Amino acid sequence: MALPRRLLLAAALSLLLLAGADAGTVGVNWGRVANDLPTPSAVVQLLKQHGIAQVKLYDTEPTVLRALANSGVKVVVALPNEQLAAAAKRPAYALAWVRRNVAAYYPSTQIQAIAVGNEVFATAPNATAQLVPAMRNIQAALARLNIDKAVKVSSPIALTALANSYPPSAGVFREELAQPVMKPMLEFLAQTGSYLMVNAYPFFAYAGNAGVVSLDYALFRPNAGVLDPATGLKYYSLLDAQLDAVFSAVSKLGGSYNGVRVVVSETGWPSKGDPKEVGAGAGNAAAYNGNLVRRVLSGNAGTPRRPDADVDVYLFALFNENQKPGPASERNYGVFYPNQKQVYDVQFVLGGKSVGNGGGGGLGWQDNGAGPNGGGNNAAPSGGVKAMTSPGSAWCVANAMAGESRLKAALDYACGPGGADCRGIQPGAACFEPNTMVDHASYAFNDYYQRKGRSIGTCDFAGAAYVVNQAPTKMGKCELPSTV
Repeated sequence: MALPRRLLLAAALSLLLLAGADAGTVGVNWGRVANDLPTPSAVVQLLKQHGIAQVKLYDTEPTVLRALANSGVKVVVALPNEQLAAAAKRPAYALAWVRRNVAAYYPSTQIQAIAVGNEVFATAPNATAQLVPAMRNIQAALARLNIDKAVKVSSPIALTALANSYPPSAGVFREELAQPVMKPMLEFLAQTGSYLMVNAYPFFAYAGNAGVVSLDYALFRPNAGVLDPATGLKYYSLLDAQLDAVFSAVSKLGGSYNGVRVVVSETGWPSKGDPKEVGAGAGNAAAYNGNLVRRVLSGNAGTPRRPDADVDVYLFALFNENQKPGPASERNYGVFYPNQKQVYDVQFVLGGKSVGNGGGGGLGWQDNGAGPNGGGNNAAPSGGVKAMTSPGSAWCVANAMAGESRLKAALDYACGPGGADCRGIQPGAACFEPNTMVDHASYAFNDYYQRKGRSIGTCDFAGAAYVVNQAPTKMGKCELPSTV
């Protein structure tokens, strides 16, 4: 019942590299395109309960900003695309907007940045020419009110701002954006000590190229890597490749702003999608967000081009939003359901410095209980990831998208010595039916997870499992217990 040697090797490799940079921070995008969300005050309590210390908003809704006052949560507010033209043409409008939507709440509400527009080039191309002038007028308004040192100004760009992104060294901005918009924007960011906001979604790249792009490569799991022939750099993470394409595009503009920091202002993975949305699913969402969070908080989020960089990330999104238009995935990016239960388990706080960088980019098989080799893959609480447990009821279930071979290997391991009690899924036993790999694996994974005290990392199995906080469906006559 031992794991294949290749999985053991990947697990071992994941422990070899210690974090070399200061840890970044992880926040969430708090969207509200829904009619069933909790009150703002309840949301703030949810944020505090889960250790989420940063949120990014898409507006300046007064009830939300008042609820965030004195909470300790840092906030990014937004000037919507439809107000760009007025803010660009009329400094008085920009001043009034900042006075009404920022200064009126600061510092009780810890507003740390203003996102001027959102993906303007992609969603409001007619406003592209007004973007940088609007940013400058908002910055001037902050300076006039003496809060420009505390509140930064930026604007999230989509990866569609790039004319080319593969290989990463070939990254370059679209010709109509490079000199007219991106160069003056980067000069502004460097002058004001701000950062470039980038919305990056490996899900889209994978879903559109599933026959070419490895799922493990997209989800930060151990993989063979992708070589950039021009630089000799090897990539083990699709997000790394996307960010380095942006860094390459910035460097091709010249100037003295190559060191401008990048913040990933949106990234995430949908827990559900339409049939044609390849890869959408709760297991993959749990793997992407969970691995990314652990990597960022461990200080191990540098890219091959900028290995020592610490990266701040805002997950998209806080809630599933039932009124968002478009494919099913758009309504299923939330880490939480509107009833405030987690769609899958993501820990936003890690204890101390953690280890783990599978092959240079992907977190490997992390387990605070017994490792795949009988204990040699422990990330001990004293020196690695803190042995936290999921709050409330929690279950570990199989990720059907992992495939039969990976589920079988993980099932053998979970049922091995010191692991789960798998007698209940033997032929003739009460939980043998339905006799499917997914059902049997869910039974074994959950039993293992509960016996290990639901410690972080004990429900992963190299991406074959994930945690849910709502009771899974019954296995025939059996219910998966939420505790052992």
